[in-house]
Amino acid sequence: QVHLVESGGGLVQAGGSLRLSCTTSGLTLSKYDMNWFRQAPGKEREFVAAVTGSGRDTYYAASVKGRFTISRDMSQSTVYLQMNNLKPDATAIYYCNAVAVVAGDPPPPQYVFWGQGTQVTVAS
Repeated sequence: QVHLVESGGGLVQAGGSLRLSCTTSGLTLSKYDMNWFRQAPGKEREFVAAVTGSGRDTYYAASVKGRFTISRDMSQSTVYLQMNNLKPDATAIYYCNAVAVVAGDPPPPQYVFWGQGTQVTVAS
C-alpha cells in the first residue's frame, strides 16, 4: 500500500521559511512524479511544484518560482518543499501527490496517491 505523510507545516511570519516533508512508503520515488499542491480556504486546489521520477526536471507555479524549491532524498523516500520568503497568500493546506510515471495523461486513479495535507499559515 502506498502512503504519503506530510509534515513540517505551521505558523510563520511573512518573510519567513518552512520546509515541508512528504514521507512515502510503498512506492519507489524513481517510478513516480512527485508533486506539491495547496488549497487555500474557499479556493480550488492548485499546483505548486513537481519533480519528475527521473529527478532531472522540476517545475514550479509562477507564484512560487524563485522562492520555493522541491527536492527529494531517495534514501529516505522523502520529498521536500523548501519555502522561503513566505507571503500571507501562501496560507493553505499543502498536499503531497504521487503519480506513477507510467500512468499516462490523464493518469488513471489507481496510479495517483495523495497525502492528508499539512497546514501552513503565514501571518502578515
